[in-house]
Amino acid sequence: MMSWEGYDMRARIMASIFTLVLVLAASSASAQSDLYNNGPINGDYDAWTINEGFAVSDSFTLTAGSSSLNGLSFGAWLAQPGDVLESVDVSITSSEFGGTTYFDQTVSFTQTNCQTGSFGLPVCTETGSFPVVQLGPGTYWLNLQNAVVNNGDPVYWDENSGAGCTSPGCPSLASESSVGSIPSESFTILGSSSSGGSTPEPGSLLLFGSGIVGVTGWLRRRA
Repeated sequence: MMSWEGYDMRARIMASIFTLVLVLAASSASAQSDLYNNGPINGDYDAWTINEGFAVSDSFTLTAGSSSLNGLSFGAWLAQPGDVLESVDVSITSSEFGGTTYFDQTVSFTQTNCQTGSFGLPVCTETGSFPVVQLGPGTYWLNLQNAVVNNGDPVYWDENSGAGCTSPGCPSLASESSVGSIPSESFTILGSSSSGGSTPEPGSLLLFGSGIVGVTGWLRRRA
């Protein structure tokens, strides 16, 4: 007959497994992924100024029951080598440049993957994070303006017309503050959603937890 110490060790192992499952589930639920993708950077056709008094607005669609937005990646054209985009005023609204405002903050960006475009200008990927914005299914607008570059140069949002986009509702509609409707730009909304297929449902976790607790109780009774 197994000693009490053996049964107790089994119980502790199973309890540890249950705790690990909960941690992994929470991690999976909060992992950052593409909530909306309007296609890769083009870099060879056109781009629109997002500082010096100009603003650009692009639509995006969310289909999950609940989405937690916490980041943004987009393509930027810079005026010359050595330019670094430092921050952009980012807002998310119910219509282009207005309506209900769900988010409005200055966001810091990290610049990577810089290449030389067909016009001889640096074209880079800009990625930034911001506090979680909780949104339900629907169409929203991403607005970029008041971008800050290390030396004050202009900076431009890459136009890709939504080519290669992978999300429901794409390609985006787009508008520029001085000319009106334009082709849409390259960007990805980052975050997590309630529809992630790999995340266990709360009910499943409770059932699994009940099983672990039951086995633990049985072991103690047997001891």
